[in-house]
Amino acid sequence: MRVGDTLPPLEIEITRTLIVAGAIASRDYQDVHHDAELARQKGSPDIFMNILTTNGLVGRYITDRFGPRSVLRRVAIRLGAPNYPGDTMVLTGTVEKVEGDTATVRVVGVNGIGRHVTGTVTVSVPGAGAASGASGASGVDGAEGIEGAGRAEGAAVEEAGSRP
Repeated sequence: MRVGDTLPPLEIEITRTLIVAGAIASRDYQDVHHDAELARQKGSPDIFMNILTTNGLVGRYITDRFGPRSVLRRVAIRLGAPNYPGDTMVLTGTVEKVEGDTATVRVVGVNGIGRHVTGTVTVSVPGAGAASGASGASGVDGAEGIEGAGRAEGAAVEEAGSRP
């Protein structure tokens, strides 16, 4: 993986179930995330995704691409256009920095009305610093490491020392 490399995009269908389940799973019971009528009364055309669900999807995007040994070290995101049911969000990533077995990836998620999320994720893959010349497979296909992943072709900050 080198600075400037891009990760393959990930398309996520935004369904009512995804929005409501994400809100419940993150214990966010605000009505704008599960009750369409109350959301409309508050000026929104429909329910919309909460930041914690978006944060989880961004994390999934990175770990899917860097493999099962990857560890998220830092996730810093900012929301923009809401994710409403019936839309599709496409996540893309560009490597901004690589130091040993750690990479910083700029992530952007776009939906039908604009940029839903922008931010950076710092991810480590133990042993990847020595993975120079790793197989050309993607993290999704089982290659582990910074090298293998790159060949595949309001704000929230989360710091993590290990992956659950």
